[in-house]
Amino acid sequence: MAKNKMKSHRGASKRFKLTGTGKVKRNKAYKSHILTKKCAKRKRGLRKATLLGSADHKRIKAVLDK
Repeated sequence: MAKNKMKSHRGASKRFKLTGTGKVKRNKAYKSHILTKKCAKRKRGLRKATLLGSADHKRIKAVLDK
């Protein structure tokens, strides 16, 4: 009888993606509402994805790689 496999965290897999080299990519926060007071330069920068910081890297990879 086969053991059950661990499921990856569905919320995390929608928010984070792994790059080819194993780094974790994420979207930036503060882009969902109250955009009128934010300047165009700031909103433009929030569109781009960025890499996850080293403090959370191990924890997020654990929930993605199950």
